[in-house]
Amino acid sequence: MSELTIGGSPTVRRRRLGAELRRLREQAGLSADDAARHLECSPSKISRVETGRTPARIRDVRDLLDLYGLHDTPERETLLDLVRQSKEQGWWQSFGDAVPEWLETLIGLEGDADTILTYESVLVPGLLQTEEYARALALDFDRDGSPTDAERTVALKRERQKRRGQSGRPLVHALLDEAVLRRPVGGPDVLRGQLEHLLAEAARGRVIIQVIPFQAGGYPAQGFPFTLFEFPDTRDQPVVYLEALSGAVYLEKAHEVRRYKVAFEKLRACSLGPDEAGAMIMRIVEKVKQGEGIHGQRR
Repeated sequence: MSELTIGGSPTVRRRRLGAELRRLREQAGLSADDAARHLECSPSKISRVETGRTPARIRDVRDLLDLYGLHDTPERETLLDLVRQSKEQGWWQSFGDAVPEWLETLIGLEGDADTILTYESVLVPGLLQTEEYARALALDFDRDGSPTDAERTVALKRERQKRRGQSGRPLVHALLDEAVLRRPVGGPDVLRGQLEHLLAEAARGRVIIQVIPFQAGGYPAQGFPFTLFEFPDTRDQPVVYLEALSGAVYLEKAHEVRRYKVAFEKLRACSLGPDEAGAMIMRIVEKVKQGEGIHGQRR
C-alpha cells in the first residue's frame, strides 16, 4: 500500500484516498449511512470525501479506519500520510479567488492525466487557446468584470498550458465541430492566430486534432461538449468533466464514463482525420488572410 503516496497533485491524492476509504467501507459491509452515523455527519459528507470533492480530516479518517477494522497496520499509516499529502496546496492556489473549487479539480486532473479526450462544439479547448483568444473570451463572458480579472484568467490559463508543455503530457485528442474553426472570437485576426496555433500544436506531436465537418449533418452527442481524463495509474479511474455556466460536473462511475468513451468513439468516426482536419484549418486560415469572411465572403 505504500505506493499510494507516490506522485500526484492534491486533487488526485484526495481521489485516491477516497477510493481506498470507499473500498474499505464496502469490504467491511457498511453503507455510507453507517459511516455517517459513526462520524455524526451527513451521508453527503461521506460521499464528498469518497469522491475526493472534500479534503478529509485526519480525525475523521482515523475514526473511519477504526470503524472499518483497520488497526495498527502499515496500510493505516499510509492512508493517514495520504490525508496529509492531500492537504498540500496546489500551484494554482497563488491565483486566489480566480480559481473556484470546481476549477481546482479540473486543474488537478489536467496535471495528472496521461490522456485528455475532448469534444467541443463551439469553442477551442482551454489548453489549446492562444492568449488573445482566451482574453477575448474572458472579456465577453464577464462584461461587468475588470480588465484585471480578465488578465488573471488569461494568466492562469497560460500557466496551465506552460505546465502541460513542461511535463510532456498529457496527450490531448480534440474533436472539434467545424463551427469552432469558423467562430470569430475576438475578430478575424484573433481567429487566424488561434487556427495557426492549433496547426502548430498538432505539429509538435502531443495534440491530435480532428474536425467534424458541417457535411456530416447531425451526429451523436452534438452540442454537448465533454472532456474525459485518463490516468497512467490504473488505481485512478477515468473522470468525465462537464462544464456549466458557473461550475462543473464530474462523473466517475464506471457506467457513466463508459457511455462518454463510446460517445467519443462515435464522434471520432464522424470526424475528418488529422491530415484532412489540418488541411481544412489551413484553408480557413488562407481565407481569413485574404480578407474573406470565414464563409468565403469579403469582409
